Amino acid sequence: MAEPVKLPLGKLLIEKGVISEDQLRIALIEQKRGNEPLGRLLITLGFVTEATVREALSENLNTQSADLNSLVVDAIALQLIPKDVAKRYSVFPIVYERDTDNLVLAMSNTSNIVALDQIHAMLVKGITITPLLVNESDIVKAIDQYYGFELSIDGILHEIETGEVSYQGTSDEYSHPMVRLIDALLADAVQNGASDIHFEPEHSFLRIRYRIDGILRQIRSLHKSYWPAMAVRLKVISNMNIAETRAPQDGRIAIKFSGRQIDFRASAQPTTHGENFVLRVLDRQKGLVPLDGLGLAERELDLLKLMIARPDGLILVTGPTGSGKTTTLYSILNHINTEAVNIMTLEDPVEYPMSMIRQTSVNESTKLGFADGIRSILRQDPDVILVGEIRDKETADMALAAAMTGHQVYSTLHTNSAVGSVSRLLDIGVVADVLAGNIIGIIAQRLVRRLCVHCRAPFTADALERRLLGLEAEGEKAVIYRAVGCERCAHQGYKGRLAIMELLKMNAELDELVARRASVRELRAAAAASGFRSLVDDGMRRVLEGATTLDEVSRVVDLTDRLA
Repeated sequence: MAEPVKLPLGKLLIEKGVISEDQLRIALIEQKRGNEPLGRLLITLGFVTEATVREALSENLNTQSADLNSLVVDAIALQLIPKDVAKRYSVFPIVYERDTDNLVLAMSNTSNIVALDQIHAMLVKGITITPLLVNESDIVKAIDQYYGFELSIDGILHEIETGEVSYQGTSDEYSHPMVRLIDALLADAVQNGASDIHFEPEHSFLRIRYRIDGILRQIRSLHKSYWPAMAVRLKVISNMNIAETRAPQDGRIAIKFSGRQIDFRASAQPTTHGENFVLRVLDRQKGLVPLDGLGLAERELDLLKLMIARPDGLILVTGPTGSGKTTTLYSILNHINTEAVNIMTLEDPVEYPMSMIRQTSVNESTKLGFADGIRSILRQDPDVILVGEIRDKETADMALAAAMTGHQVYSTLHTNSAVGSVSRLLDIGVVADVLAGNIIGIIAQRLVRRLCVHCRAPFTADALERRLLGLEAEGEKAVIYRAVGCERCAHQGYKGRLAIMELLKMNAELDELVARRASVRELRAAAAASGFRSLVDDGMRRVLEGATTLDEVSRVVDLTDRLA
């Protein structure tokens, strides 16, 4: 049987309908200027995603590929493969995925069965290997750059304290222990699923905390003498002014970790004991969740799709800071993002760059606020407008004006519930008649921690718990779960987070109540009559599914009404 003909990458992507002839021509012109691989250029230009190029390459070569440039190395992965083995077989360990016991291995020849067998034999039993195709020159460079350097946090600290440097290699920047310490901390935070990294100087020590699943966890305490050099390194990679220590500063860091781009939003704040540094981890892979992956019940998901299908009006996503509002909005935009639709956003700041969407950062330095930004965007022929946040009357009026003139507008608002958003908009001065008829719907959400599936323990709900769950019948037994804790979840009992949501779709009756400024109680009663399910209802659904606990739901929403 004849082997299938391997097409050039550009032709393959055109055949798949991923890129056009024009886009390929642009990329080829750029390639002549810089001599970069075509796949990498197509990603940089925003024509395709990294995943699309990898899929095409793996189909063509029957394997997967990766880019080793500007990589942050996983110290554990490096310990699994000795340097002589890496050189002999031209391989490089990228990352060890602890959850799945999987080693991602860069190889210059992914069909080298002998190499794979030898490496399998030397690894601990149970570890699987995922080979990725990488240029041999990149692998040689990575082996020279990373092997021999201490990459574990403890090892780097020991090196700084003692001044002992066992490796005498190239004098490139990476060899400096402070550079490696910051990289190791960033890599460790990403591996542990942290959303924020806090560097907090105290009187005599530096505290390092990660926010994991919404809860801050202390990871390290270092002597305060480390902090000045660490702060300078963080400022350098964040493009901040290293000489400025008395004024707040903002910056951004972009690194590649385990083959994917991770961005960090950096903030420096002067405090009594020195500058406090907080890094927000912006992982694009986590930021873009498909609409079906939001965890909505089937009825609510259909309702959301109906709301999105309406051509004009305002859709609000509400909840406190850190409740996943941005992720939900990006999921919706990603769902409607096609060539036929012009989507424009105003954000403070842009968190996840998205292909085909025109994204604008709102900040004081450019003198561009949300209200002025909407005025400007309306001259850009948009179909869909995302306004990062409605903070004042002017922004609310402009967003509603856009919604009334045939545009679909999305925004966020800081309120406790979907029904409460109407009162909030009336409070900031929006005219009730303008609100009525122009709001498509309101989504309110919270994030709760997800139970670790490996150690959760089942138990039968008692009378009080049955009342909270809405199981009033005496004979009705309910098995729910409690958190226990194991090594896989760092003994927390929880791993990851999920959203609980309420969707309020506006109808004629609700619009009439809004127009006559009805009370929250009346609005809630009318919504309930039309089948509205509250945050508490959705939280109880997730508890009964075994995804979370009653304790977790009670941490983010008020359950006392269930006992009334």
